[in-house]
Amino acid sequence: MSFQWLEMLWLLLLVPALVLLYLWLLHRRRKNTVRLASVALVKQALGKGPGWRRHVPPALMLLAFTVLLLASARPMAVLKLPSQQETIILAMDVSGSMRAADVQPNRLVASQEAAKAFVAGLPRSVRIGVVSFAGTAAVVQAPTFSREDVYAAIDRFQLQRGTAIGSGIVLSLATLFPDDGIDLSQITGAREMPPAPGDKPKKVFKPVEPGSYNSAAIILLTDGQRTTGPDPMEAAKMAAERGVRVYTVGIGTKNGEIIGFEGWSMRVRLDEDTLKAISTFTRANYFYAGTAEDLKQVYQGLSSRLVVETKETEVTALFTAVGALLALLAAGLSVWWFGRVM
Repeated sequence: MSFQWLEMLWLLLLVPALVLLYLWLLHRRRKNTVRLASVALVKQALGKGPGWRRHVPPALMLLAFTVLLLASARPMAVLKLPSQQETIILAMDVSGSMRAADVQPNRLVASQEAAKAFVAGLPRSVRIGVVSFAGTAAVVQAPTFSREDVYAAIDRFQLQRGTAIGSGIVLSLATLFPDDGIDLSQITGAREMPPAPGDKPKKVFKPVEPGSYNSAAIILLTDGQRTTGPDPMEAAKMAAERGVRVYTVGIGTKNGEIIGFEGWSMRVRLDEDTLKAISTFTRANYFYAGTAEDLKQVYQGLSSRLVVETKETEVTALFTAVGALLALLAAGLSVWWFGRVM
């Protein structure tokens, strides 16, 4: 646990001072007690005294005061809370290397099955969009609540040449922020058209803290290296400036495999360094999956991570509530036992 206002903890020095004051008042009370001739007659007349009960309300009140002092320092605790993710974009590699069979039955089928299982495990309140990328990127499914539409979009993947990791990230961001005017000319190759007379002016973009946007996330899966398209790190910078986390998943053997596709062959090697850099830059995580089972476990871990997130949260309200309950309990016991508040 940490505190935002550490200087307020100096007030805790009042607690031992109050204990000493209470002990002094007890001593003074005993000193001022009238000495009677026969103590036995007084005890018989008064009955059994309060005993230990007279110390309980003051002790509870002192504890309440201590808890409220801690609350004044604004305590922070690391808690597991329901995630605020409302939209998740699956950006999936459909380059020709995804037909490699080092992940059974092949990389593409394994990634499709794992992705569909991941979608099935998400709450129905989460919208899911699908972006595929190879030499270019395309929105296969706009963000939707319909799981059936997402499954169908994943099943429609068609293998193509090239690997444009940066294009997959940029198009995912444009899908999440359609009104931000993200320039897609670097993906499509076409020049950006000037705004028409009736078009709305573009919003002024202001960068935010990386990882601070909690309403959406991107999960990017690939098995190779960038061969075309924008620089993945420039795309990661765009995501970081918008606070969007990009979780990266690497699939396949790290040393690569020689595969054939449409009459040509090549060795496919996973670019882990770039994927790790993208996830680190956007305050997310990188995961490696060498087998189909590994890939399923990765998506299961992502599902639990996105549904429940661990973050530092201010718990001042909790401390204040506990302090108030202790004070009410102290006052209630005092009234019940002695007929007065304190």
